[in-house]
Amino acid sequence: MATGVKVTRLYTGDDGESHFEDIEVPFEESGLGGAMSSRLPATGVVFRETGDDYDYDWHNAPRRQYILMLSGGGVEIEVGDGTTRRFRAGDILLAEDTTGRGHISRAIDPEPRVSVFVTLE
Repeated sequence: MATGVKVTRLYTGDDGESHFEDIEVPFEESGLGGAMSSRLPATGVVFRETGDDYDYDWHNAPRRQYILMLSGGGVEIEVGDGTTRRFRAGDILLAEDTTGRGHISRAIDPEPRVSVFVTLE
């Protein structure tokens, strides 16, 4: 059984640039229902469809939020040092780079992407 859920954190460092960090939200035993994480606070849920021509230059996350990739095409995110990561259905991103230069997001597949944003503020 898995020990937790893998999440990629996108945050602003002391240098004002966005960076990636791999984190894990740990599971706790909860009896017959299986293992689950502790309850995390959230303020809302937004569903979004992004077109296959999505190409958004430098920007910040509008708020702290989890982004759960549900279906469709992938997205490539680039941070200030040129590092890129690709996210597809099933991946989770914790976007926290609300300050600094931000990041670039671009579609990488010829189909729309459906995501869920779980807002934290």
